[in-house]
Amino acid sequence: MATRLPSPPRVGMVSLGCPKNLVDSERILTQLRADGYQMSANYAGADVVLVNTCGFLDSAKEESLEAIGEAIAENGRVIVTGCMGKEADVIRARFPQVLAVTGAHQYEQVVEAVHEAAPANLSPYIDLIPDAGLKLTPRHYSYLKISEGCNHRCSFCIIPSLRGDLVSRRPDAILREAEKLVAAGTRELLVISQDTSAYGIDIRKEPRIWKGQEVVPHMTDLARELGKIAPWVRLHYVYPYPHVDQVIPLMAEGLVLPYLDIPFQHAAPSVLKRMKRPGNDAKVLQRIHQWRDICPDIAIRSTFVVGFPGETEADFEYLLDWLDEAQLDRVGAFRFEPVEGAAANLLPDHVPEEVKEERYQRIMAKTAAISAAKLTAKIGRTLPVIIDEVGEEGATGRSQADAPEIDGQVFLRDAAHLAVGDIVPVAIEDADEHDLYGVPL
Repeated sequence: MATRLPSPPRVGMVSLGCPKNLVDSERILTQLRADGYQMSANYAGADVVLVNTCGFLDSAKEESLEAIGEAIAENGRVIVTGCMGKEADVIRARFPQVLAVTGAHQYEQVVEAVHEAAPANLSPYIDLIPDAGLKLTPRHYSYLKISEGCNHRCSFCIIPSLRGDLVSRRPDAILREAEKLVAAGTRELLVISQDTSAYGIDIRKEPRIWKGQEVVPHMTDLARELGKIAPWVRLHYVYPYPHVDQVIPLMAEGLVLPYLDIPFQHAAPSVLKRMKRPGNDAKVLQRIHQWRDICPDIAIRSTFVVGFPGETEADFEYLLDWLDEAQLDRVGAFRFEPVEGAAANLLPDHVPEEVKEERYQRIMAKTAAISAAKLTAKIGRTLPVIIDEVGEEGATGRSQADAPEIDGQVFLRDAAHLAVGDIVPVAIEDADEHDLYGVPL
């Protein structure tokens, strides 16, 4: 008689917020899959639904609460985790029917809650997962988290209260995960953390052996080793500490992508002081010029906050002049938004909403013009492009200056023969404010 396999319970997942949350979701799902669970792509087919929340801004909290409400309405059996888990009382007050609430990166507690809500039917016949774990991103790129938490206390940020102080992962564990991801098809590793530049300062005296050699837990050493594993390695959330200069030669050598994601947040000294920003270096512009001397193709992306409490028109004009000088390749801007628990809320001289909006429009116009000029200068060049999508009429990809989801794209004609994950030379034929257009060679 044939063995009748039990039907495994199915888990649905709603993942909100930043890539760091996405990595948390992947780890949770990987563990649940190892425990015999199946994944559900919709509410109706799930025995329990996980909502991984974001709690960085009040607007993000409201989005999280709306997602919880939708999951309860559509399914009814909901477990909440993530950054907003710190506010379990708020969640339970609005949704008393939630089965459990856990905090950020509390993987074991989440898995235990799922086990209790929908016990697994373990079977040696179906207990199989890929070596690289389960992914929520396309096969050809993966986020690689190297640490949790942050040691800084920026006045507008509550991340340390949500995720704690910096805790770095062992370098050998990171490199082992990178190898598994590449073996499973990853072509681009996106290195993420709360503060990538600070990686290893908590375990600096704990080098590990990797491939018979000692690897020091330091951003530069880790980046060098990752560059030996993956075709593309992209660094995110890098504060401009002095030792960041050591990474630029690795970019010039081709070991690491010539791309730095640096959250400057502002440029006016008085605003940075009120923000309590780390790495406030008056020589940042000089260093940017030096980086470009070493690696001319380096792309720098950043984010800025406009309308921070006490920001004057002179402060904002200082920022615009700084951007003219810095000529950053990719820029995102945000209107200041008070976050419950942030020290900035208590600062005097809050900027009126209409002034925030006016400054936001001005900075976006300024950065769009800079971006358009820099992209126009690439017309006629041949650039390496990683392919994200392929259709009958062409393909869509990204240059080395473009991170997925947040930067621009390269639209290709005569490219139906390409495959997702290919890295190909592309002749750039046209450009607009954000994107490039070309043909594969």
